[in-house]
Amino acid sequence: MPARGWIEVNNMYCKGCELCINACPQDVLRLDMESLTPKGFHPAKLYKDGCTGCAICSLVCPDAAITVYREVIKKPAIVTGGA
Repeated sequence: MPARGWIEVNNMYCKGCELCINACPQDVLRLDMESLTPKGFHPAKLYKDGCTGCAICSLVCPDAAITVYREVIKKPAIVTGGA
């Protein structure tokens, strides 16, 4: 199963440059046009499912505003009976 990821954007640092949005291979980021950071920018946000936690967004962010979390979902072990 694929990994499931999510991000947190620190609004104190995000300046809405869109580098993370353009770099996201899953195309799950966009600017949050309904909110502003304290500096007056629209911050990036995760807007749909599909994030794998690849962390490319965090790597390209020039202001280190993105923290990435990743959860690998493991298949349950198959137990076989034996004598």
